[in-house]
Amino acid sequence: MTTSGRRSKPKTDRHATPKPGDRSAHFPAIEKKHGKPVSHWLKLIADLGDATYPQQIALLRERHEFSQTHANALVMYARGSTTSKRFSTPAHYFASLDPAKARTVRAILTAIRTKHPQLELVMAWNQPMLRSGDKYVFGVSVATNHVVIAPFDAALLTSLSSRLAGYQVNKKTVRVPIGWKVDASLLDAMVRPQLSTGGVAREAARSKKKSERASRK
Repeated sequence: MTTSGRRSKPKTDRHATPKPGDRSAHFPAIEKKHGKPVSHWLKLIADLGDATYPQQIALLRERHEFSQTHANALVMYARGSTTSKRFSTPAHYFASLDPAKARTVRAILTAIRTKHPQLELVMAWNQPMLRSGDKYVFGVSVATNHVVIAPFDAALLTSLSSRLAGYQVNKKTVRVPIGWKVDASLLDAMVRPQLSTGGVAREAARSKKKSERASRK
């Protein structure tokens, strides 16, 4: 199977509204930053002939100072992949998982939606996310040996540091075991403050006062 940049490319429609995950969503920014139409860059890629993906990326990054994100969007589009979206629905995503991982991810999302039924379960960045209106508030992803949970406000992880002492906490995410016994109270504490104006700030202030009281004892 050829990996040529000359393969048949989708036609671009400058007036179409990109769908979530569409690589063409990057095209207006590319044209604005680099001063040439997308067709110009697609032709440069095609002119490389049977170039590999790294060679096509290098053309844009090293010779024309493209960011990795913009270079990847153009190269993948030229190679026939017009979208980065792999899963059309949460059900499609769950079906792709190992059963044990699927059970844990479902249990996490169910625990949150039981307390906050207004939250919408959607797919974004190829992962299941909970959304309130147009604001994302929580996401889940899976790795080989763990599940990653993430509130969409990293300040919450700082305010909940005492409750997260037994977990591996990164800057914006928390790792939990694949067979995690879901802590619904902890999950609620990650989500609830995001659903009201100033909620995260109040949670941080409450946590600070609690720590100060404990230090005086």
